[in-house]
Amino acid sequence: MKKLRVGIIGAGMALEQLHYPAYQELKDHYEIKAICDINRGKAAEWARRLGLSDEDVYTDYLPMVMRPDLDVIDIMVPIEFNYKVTAEVAEAISETKKGIICEKPLAPTLEQAKAHAELPRKYDVPILIAENYRYNEETNILRDLVRTKRVGDICYFVQNRVACFPCEVGQPNKFPNREWRKHPDYPGGAIMDTGVHDMAALRHIFGPIDKLHAFGAPLHDGEYAPYGTVCVNFRFKSGVVGQFSFFAAGKEMQRPLVGLRIFGTTGMIYLEERDCGFINVAYNDGKTEQIPYRPQRGYYNELLNFYKAMIGQEPIAVSPELEYGDTKTILEILRSAEEGDVVDVDEGWDFIPIYDKARRAEEHADWPWL
Repeated sequence: MKKLRVGIIGAGMALEQLHYPAYQELKDHYEIKAICDINRGKAAEWARRLGLSDEDVYTDYLPMVMRPDLDVIDIMVPIEFNYKVTAEVAEAISETKKGIICEKPLAPTLEQAKAHAELPRKYDVPILIAENYRYNEETNILRDLVRTKRVGDICYFVQNRVACFPCEVGQPNKFPNREWRKHPDYPGGAIMDTGVHDMAALRHIFGPIDKLHAFGAPLHDGEYAPYGTVCVNFRFKSGVVGQFSFFAAGKEMQRPLVGLRIFGTTGMIYLEERDCGFINVAYNDGKTEQIPYRPQRGYYNELLNFYKAMIGQEPIAVSPELEYGDTKTILEILRSAEEGDVVDVDEGWDFIPIYDKARRAEEHADWPWL
């Protein structure tokens, strides 16, 4: 089996806790050959851990990405640098056959996100966005339960997301403890960083969003987000409506958690939290079932998808073009919360699953976006 040779940009927590364990599990598919970080000491420590030489350690990523013995550049930098670094790398490797993996979200602004979405076509470079929620087993199961009408036509959903950002500040191995997250230089702070995962999952399950209306409660105990809580009403182009709430500064102590609850004409689908390992389905006739899944498989699945894409076996599942909609949704939530208006989100059906697109086109031929 051919191994893809990887150059790493960013030797921080995303590498340690997210990407590296997946690379270890896929050691027959990938081999890390070089590493870059502005902190040379961190990069050098990883080089020693990986058995690399001093020549494989960089503080400037552009010389590294031009190495002829690399096939993949994996970019893990703070959110405000995602577009800048990815654009420079894409331009630099445009005449090669290298590919790029980049963390979510695409960029800190809508303008940069649009530009990021154009990079694969502009430079003819394959780019995967490491949005693990779109690759998680539970998200795909939920999407298929909706697609196959396991509980009939979907009427509405409710989702409550609680993340206690202050609880993890001061804990060395927690993501909120990083200075760039405590004092973010990008819109939304923790809402962008964490909430974009939930938007990716909801859009993966229900498709593109027609409109949303958001309200926010101010944050009083830090700079990590503009709102301690946001509550959002959604209308998807598939006709599904629902509510999403994100609480960045507290805990949900009552069990079971609110979680994600999807109500259909013949039953209900319930996911308490992503790590619980099973999805509950309750039917109106009193029957129930539990569908098991393996938690936290998104990191493995995204790297496996990219490997297969690079050797021509399958397309990239989460491209910048697709991830643009997730980033835009968060930015529109922030805009709606600030201005108090209902806002449009997706312009068309570009990313709607084929099954829904065909069905809705037949049922709603008068809808202007079809």
